Order: sequence, then C-alpha cells, then structure tokens
Amino acid sequence: MAMHSMLSYDNPLFGKFAFYSGVVIGKTLLMSALTVRQRLTYKIFANPEDVEGLGGKEPTVSDQRVERVRRCHQNDIENVLPFVLVGSFYIVTDPDPWWATLLFRVFALSRCLHTVCYMVPIPQPSRFMSCLTGWGITAFMAVAVIRAGRP
Repeated sequence: MAMHSMLSYDNPLFGKFAFYSGVVIGKTLLMSALTVRQRLTYKIFANPEDVEGLGGKEPTVSDQRVERVRRCHQNDIENVLPFVLVGSFYIVTDPDPWWATLLFRVFALSRCLHTVCYMVPIPQPSRFMSCLTGWGITAFMAVAVIRAGRP
C-alpha cells in the first residue's frame, strides 16, 4: 500500500486507529470538563482572578475533590498524546492488522479502566496496572517504529 494511503481511511487499519484514538482523546477532553465542573461546583480555584470573578474563597491547589480529577486528566495527557503520535508512525510500519487492532483496543480499554480506578477509587495496584498496560503498548509501538526507521 502506498504511504499516502496508509494514513487515510482507505486503509482499514488506519480507520480503527483513528476510532480508538478518538475514543481516548474524547475521554481526555471529558476529564478537562470534569475538572472545570469540580472547580465550579465547589468554588475551588487556583488563581486569584478566578476566585474574585467566580466567587471562591481563596486560591488553592490542594482540594482533593478537584485534584483527583485533575491528576487523572494529567495522566491522560501524559499517555494519550504519545499513543496517538507513536501510533500514527506505527501504522506506516505496515503491522499485522489483527495485532495492531488488538493493541489499539487494549490501550483504549486500559485508559478507560484507569479513569474508573482513579475516580471510584479502586485500591492499588489496579490503577497502576491499567496505566502500565497502556504505557507498555505505546512503548512496544515506539520500538517497532524505531526498528522500522533505523538507518
């Protein structure tokens, strides 16, 4: 398959990658909205101008109701962005479609489970294992990309 069509919906594997990337990016965006919701609900703001304009008490970054959601969102940013970037390069290595689809699905599932474990909260090592699973998939794809592109 020509490289230009590998990164298009003409390539069924790209379509699957785009779908699962959309799922985890959408979940990351949802975490941002949930952080804002927590801040507005409890009137907990980090910046003085937000406190003044939105009616909080005093600036703080230590409220656990806000920080738990914010940390989960931060973890998404740290893991979803590398997955999407590396996965884009991984598609161009022309991987086995069954295997690649499994990697994309398990990554998306691991990120959703990570959020559930964080928000409920479910005792460790559940959150750690779900995060490690997604990280391992991204690392595996990164190695495949490096190997395919080495000079």
